Amino acid sequence: MLDAAEMLFSRRGFHGVALKDVAAEIGVHHTLVNYYFNDKQKLFDEVFARRAREANRVRMEALDTYEKEVGDNVTVEGALRAFLDTNLELYEGGPGWRNAGTMAALVASTPEWGADMFDQWFDPVVLRLTGLLERAMPDCSRTEIFWGFHFVSGALMLTLARTGRIDKLSEGLCKADDFDAIKARLARFMAAGFREICSGQPDDGVDDEVIQA
Repeated sequence: MLDAAEMLFSRRGFHGVALKDVAAEIGVHHTLVNYYFNDKQKLFDEVFARRAREANRVRMEALDTYEKEVGDNVTVEGALRAFLDTNLELYEGGPGWRNAGTMAALVASTPEWGADMFDQWFDPVVLRLTGLLERAMPDCSRTEIFWGFHFVSGALMLTLARTGRIDKLSEGLCKADDFDAIKARLARFMAAGFREICSGQPDDGVDDEVIQA
């Protein structure tokens, strides 16, 4: 039941699915679904929660292991790899995790209540990551650390959504399903971004060559 609901929510979003749709997907009478979940919100919450629990456990373990291995030598890229690579490996799994990734991307893009769900489930692991990033960049302000995470989160959600846009845009050079290629680049790319915004020299949008001219 949860697997069927997850697949439907990932394709249609919260508002595009009714309990009777879940019942039809698994071939039972809708009263059976109503027996276990008397409203759609409870079903949606449980579908989301079961993946969030596992994702948080795995990522927190990865961050703890990374910190134990490096001690005081925390690096931006190392912390990001512990967070991102573990997450990507998890959601790269079978159809259920793939649907969960798409569903998470939909929730993250829902202004009305998406932030509340992410706050509820993911704040502890996110704050664990930002704490490591603060140690790696002690001269960087917390403002820039959190802006940096905001951009990391956006890239991660787009990756989990697997829209296929990059496949078409690059004419097949890049593929949304190529998580090995993504893991080889995402943490490096984001680490460079963190170092740039924390450098104290924000880009003012003015081209130096234009000024010289």
